Amino acid sequence: MTHLLRGGRLLSGERADVLLRDGTIAAIGEPGGLDAAVAPRTELDGRFLSPGFWDEHTHFTQVVIQRRRLDLAGARSAAETLDLVRRELASGERAAGEVLVGYGFRDGTWPDAPTKAGIDALASPVPVVLISGDLHCAWLDAGARARLGIDTDDSGLARESAWIHASKNLGEAAVLTPDAFRDAQLAAARRGVVGIVDFEIADNLAEWPARVAGGADLLRVDAAVWPDRLDAAIASGVRTGDALDERGLVRMGRLKVVVDGSLNTRTALCWDPYPGLDPADPHSYGVSSVSVDELRDLLVRARAAGIEAAVHAIGDRANADVLDVFAELGMRGVVEHAQLVAERDFARFAELGVVASVQPEHAMDDRDVADRYWHGRTGRAFAYGSLHAAGATLRLGSDAPVATLDPFVGLAAATTRARDGREPWHPEQVLPFDVAFAASTRGRSGIASGDVADLAILDADPAAATGEELRDLPVAATLVGGRFTHRAL
Repeated sequence: MTHLLRGGRLLSGERADVLLRDGTIAAIGEPGGLDAAVAPRTELDGRFLSPGFWDEHTHFTQVVIQRRRLDLAGARSAAETLDLVRRELASGERAAGEVLVGYGFRDGTWPDAPTKAGIDALASPVPVVLISGDLHCAWLDAGARARLGIDTDDSGLARESAWIHASKNLGEAAVLTPDAFRDAQLAAARRGVVGIVDFEIADNLAEWPARVAGGADLLRVDAAVWPDRLDAAIASGVRTGDALDERGLVRMGRLKVVVDGSLNTRTALCWDPYPGLDPADPHSYGVSSVSVDELRDLLVRARAAGIEAAVHAIGDRANADVLDVFAELGMRGVVEHAQLVAERDFARFAELGVVASVQPEHAMDDRDVADRYWHGRTGRAFAYGSLHAAGATLRLGSDAPVATLDPFVGLAAATTRARDGREPWHPEQVLPFDVAFAASTRGRSGIASGDVADLAILDADPAAATGEELRDLPVAATLVGGRFTHRAL
């Protein structure tokens, strides 16, 4: 099958026609220089032809479910959060026994704190589960604690592994239809996205091919496996990069291992204690979710089976530990987040061939909480400029739904370190536009003959846009393997 994209413009500014054939770019020529008889054709009217964008870190099932959850992102205190819940309960839209799930609270800078007594005072007829914006903890009322079989301290917060395991029993699976996944994929395609890395805690290797077969086929997906399913993946014989469906849209991704917590939950593993906590208490430094010995064992087993590794590390001690294991094993891999890195460790990313998979919008979301809890260390927090200067390979993503699944939002944050009219935060850590762009397109700075026809057609030149313009840059169309997944031409 052939298709002619006529009258477009390359990112260099050069006018060009582009011929697509059987899912690849067959030729790029001067306007009118390719076969004008080719049909069908699409007139681009001077729009820019770009490589399609990848989001290198998502939790896509959470993206789908998020559309049905109570939005808590705007709450500025525990009291305001509970007021939002009271109004939702008063609406009477949920039946007795159904769980009310809210998402997006960030308590790191609140003037008050979540408490068990406060949320229990709602006396809700339905269980209430309020999930933090970083997905690493949840505020649960008595009904939810009983339903999920979990207890908490006086804060009412379940954190890290205890919460992550309990969250599987929320009972939201009814909304996870192929149509719901396709709708969420379409929203991503409208922003030029052609592929995602999905780190959902689920049987991704089985579920994604089934979704594609059911019609959720608008994105390419690298499907991760978690340690609890590593043995099954090894037994199946799949290796990183193997196709998992007949169309090749879903491929085996990496083993995902989480070795520490998060900044907002104050569980990222750091060399220094969090302010206000007793340095004699080991928990004041954060949480080690997987020990160094356990990580080493997992990576050795995965490597022997041809499965690569992606390791979540946010605190500077966690990053150092992970780099140590990669160095010991002589193994390349990916560090997910790399939010706080010791000065001595920046160069090790390049030396070891370890990719830093980062989420630039987190720097904008978390700048205030970082100033509070990583005071004196923020010059090396979300330090994308330092990683690049040290020679590290970067890949950009969103951690959706923690940040919006939109590559242009990430590009704006990475290249300006500013949002909402505020002054740039540690502007020395900005990335050059070309570096951030390539990190959003799996290394592609433009399009060339022979490339897979994963494309975004843009109404404006992204390199010439301001940060605020980038965030809303219009996408006229997106193609995956030469097939339109979004079209507004």
